[in-house]
Amino acid sequence: MSVVERVLATEETLALIELLQEKHGPVIFHQSGGCCDGSSPMCYPEGDLILGDQDICLGEIGGAPFYMHKNQYDYWKHTQIILDVVEGRGGMFSLEGVEGKRFLTRSRAFSTEELKELGLI
Repeated sequence: MSVVERVLATEETLALIELLQEKHGPVIFHQSGGCCDGSSPMCYPEGDLILGDQDICLGEIGGAPFYMHKNQYDYWKHTQIILDVVEGRGGMFSLEGVEGKRFLTRSRAFSTEELKELGLI
C-alpha cells in the first residue's frame, strides 16, 4: 500500500472545508476539466454531483473525497495535487463562491521514488 498521497490541502483549505461542511453537511470535490467554470476544483454537497465509472477518487482532504475524470487523470497522474484557497470568486457551481474565496489547484511533480511507489514507473 502506497504512503504517497495524491492529493493534499493547505491549512486554509482545510478550515474552509470545515466551514462548508458545517453549513452544507458532507461535501465532495471534483477537479473540473473545463467548460463553464474552467479547470477548477469544484466543491459540491455530497450527492449533488453524479459520479460516473470514469471518475477516480484520488484521496480525501478534510474528510471530503477528491475525484477526477480518468481522461484528465491520465495527464495529472505524475503530479501531486495540492488544494489551496485564494481570495475572489470561483466557479459559480462550487460551494465556496459565496464565501468570497475560491479553491485553486496547485501541483508538484512526483519524485522518481514516489512514482515507483505509486507503480507509475
